[in-house]
Amino acid sequence: MPSLKDLRNRIASVKATQKITKAMQMVAAAKLKRAQNAAEAARPYAEKMDAVLANLTGAVTGSDAPMLLSGTGKDNVHLLVVATAERGLCGAFNTSIVRLARERALALQAEGKTVKFFCVGRKGYDLIRRQFEKQIVGYIEFRAIKQLSYAQAEEVGTQVLKLYAEGEFDIATLFFSKFKSVIAQIPTGQQIIPAQVAGGAAAPGADNAPYEFEPGEAEILADLLPRNVTIQIFKAILENAASEQGARMSSMDSATRNAGEMIKKQTLKYNRARQAMITKELIEIISGAEAL
Repeated sequence: MPSLKDLRNRIASVKATQKITKAMQMVAAAKLKRAQNAAEAARPYAEKMDAVLANLTGAVTGSDAPMLLSGTGKDNVHLLVVATAERGLCGAFNTSIVRLARERALALQAEGKTVKFFCVGRKGYDLIRRQFEKQIVGYIEFRAIKQLSYAQAEEVGTQVLKLYAEGEFDIATLFFSKFKSVIAQIPTGQQIIPAQVAGGAAAPGADNAPYEFEPGEAEILADLLPRNVTIQIFKAILENAASEQGARMSSMDSATRNAGEMIKKQTLKYNRARQAMITKELIEIISGAEAL
């Protein structure tokens, strides 16, 4: 049985941990609102980009279609762009994204496809390289960056587009966690190359008026499609940032409550041990007095 000093040390240690988890919960709660607002603000822009591409692609077919839209004509090599956080202590946030990407990779390999990985974020890279180290063709981390911006997404998009131009893959899928609420983050896989559009379907309430594009649709798409890749990556990074803070806030709240329960149990053990020691000393004193 541990001594009273050991029990006191345990209680003090758990109390110190509880203070840290509580502080981390409060910091995550403070950062969550800003990250959530940024993620929600990026969604309409990305959706509107999809609508514009849908309108443009209806008039571009055959050889006029850019490769980012038509693809290479093959689906033999798949690039999985896995976006995760730079830090842990956020529950199952990182592992859920990596698990989804791993399941997709294993399914593609079972079909005889070649799978490559491009990792965005240190945690995802650490998890993926345990099983697919030789298949990682790119890695970017943002550890030294305090505030994410479009420049980071542009850096990732540039490298992915460069790999595509060099013929390194046929299809690219982006994996991230879509923010829904503090306790719900949805791991998501989205194909970004070749671009998936709605086939030119008009949005509800649109007037279906014909459009004339200047310059031509193919020239506009040649500029918009690379930008769309970066925009989708930027949206994923912002969604991840909000999901990470929500997951960290939830996990630190659970850790704080667990620490409180542990303190109660250890305090109860300490009081029982202390009471047993006092009772033993009293018995020894009474026995000694009676012996005299």
